Amino acid sequence: MTLGKKSRLLFVGDSITDSNRNYEAIPAGWSSFGDGYVNLINAYTTALLPDKEYMVVNKGVSGDTIVDLKSRWQQDVLDFKPDTVTIMIGINDVWRHFDGTFCQSEFVHPTVFEQVYRGLIEETLAKGIKVFLMSPFMVEANHQDPMRAMVDDYRSIVKKLSEKYQLVHGDVQKKIDQFLKYQSSYVLSSDRVHVSLAGHLLIAQEWLEMTKIIENEV
Repeated sequence: MTLGKKSRLLFVGDSITDSNRNYEAIPAGWSSFGDGYVNLINAYTTALLPDKEYMVVNKGVSGDTIVDLKSRWQQDVLDFKPDTVTIMIGINDVWRHFDGTFCQSEFVHPTVFEQVYRGLIEETLAKGIKVFLMSPFMVEANHQDPMRAMVDDYRSIVKKLSEKYQLVHGDVQKKIDQFLKYQSSYVLSSDRVHVSLAGHLLIAQEWLEMTKIIENEV
């Protein structure tokens, strides 16, 4: 993946992307990156590609589903005119089916998830913006666990969309599963969703590998 100097690399998603970012900070300013994988990616690109002067922007919002993402897509993504958009969304679309019953949360079913996601991709590509997709994941090794099984269903939708539109795609779940062959899920997460810095490093590694941005430009 070769990008021009001063390219704008925008990351959008839920709390895993958000990761305590400062909403009041200027884009790409101190504290705007959050504490997670976007911050790590910014550190990589800044340190290893200083001549490129990439602008890394975090537009994650905690609690977001794909429907929430759609409601702010124009303002937070398209209006910013990024060169690339990396989307990682879906865990809340799944999670609300399990923790939202008594809150009467509105569930996002797979058909809606796919339909809305497809619309966002098409709208973004029409603007000439490169789109990268990262599948949702869960820190759970048991594939028969009901929530993990549903995450896998939503992951398959993201993979299908990446194939349909020929987009760069990253599957973080594979890296999580590899880790869980050796260590407990509690090393990476206390709730099987929000990850430690080590978990964020796995996400950042997946992004760097799938885009080949360092390999191609250093």
